[in-house]
Amino acid sequence: MVTSRSRIIVALDLPTAEAAVDLAAAVAEHVAGFKVGLGLLHGPGPAVVAALVGLGRPVFADAKLHDIPTQVEAAAEHLGRHGARWVTVHLSGGSAMVRAAVEGLSRGAGEAPSGILGVTVLTSLDGNSLGEAGIQQSPGRLVSKMTRLAANAGCEGVVTSPRELKVAADVAPDLLRVTPGIRRQPGGDDQTRTATAAEALSRGADLLVVGRPITGAADPVAAAAALAAETAELGVRRPIAGLESPA
Repeated sequence: MVTSRSRIIVALDLPTAEAAVDLAAAVAEHVAGFKVGLGLLHGPGPAVVAALVGLGRPVFADAKLHDIPTQVEAAAEHLGRHGARWVTVHLSGGSAMVRAAVEGLSRGAGEAPSGILGVTVLTSLDGNSLGEAGIQQSPGRLVSKMTRLAANAGCEGVVTSPRELKVAADVAPDLLRVTPGIRRQPGGDDQTRTATAAEALSRGADLLVVGRPITGAADPVAAAAALAAETAELGVRRPIAGLESPA
């Protein structure tokens, strides 16, 4: 287990596997790992996970699995065999589904470190959006319930917006807290519950998922280096199995 000074997982939401791998290789020395989202997983396919693993950083397969337990178990196992360090599932699928994902990923990854991350409430949703879906709870209350489910079902961590980090930490302090919605200036796009990297780390984030501030920058390498330097000044977080220290 190596403690990395970087806690940045760069979200490679790019149109092709080639573009994703090229950008990942360029920023690798400044980041802790890479995230592969639905666009790549349903386009080039999960083989892109294996290609990124070859760069020596852990890969987060943001598959957001949500189906009957047998299907989720099979999908998680498949991603584990491709080398995914983490795989996401929607906690709203229930504890049986989440446990199936944990078992499938563990079997697929074998001896390599692996863990399921439970998605609590998407950063694009707010109270009004939840109400439209028939969920009469605030994001905070829903995150609390989902985090408890994640802990009981064997997840390694949860994915939660910066605003609910303290809620997740209070409910299950041992779970890894993975935070998307990192912006230089919060707001301005399809993610509504956002924060700066410094704010998220101060609230207890363990890993920061950063996409557009790096991938959309005129110079992605410079943007990654600047963010890595900025967050390193805030101190090293708790160690995470399988997280390589940047060269």
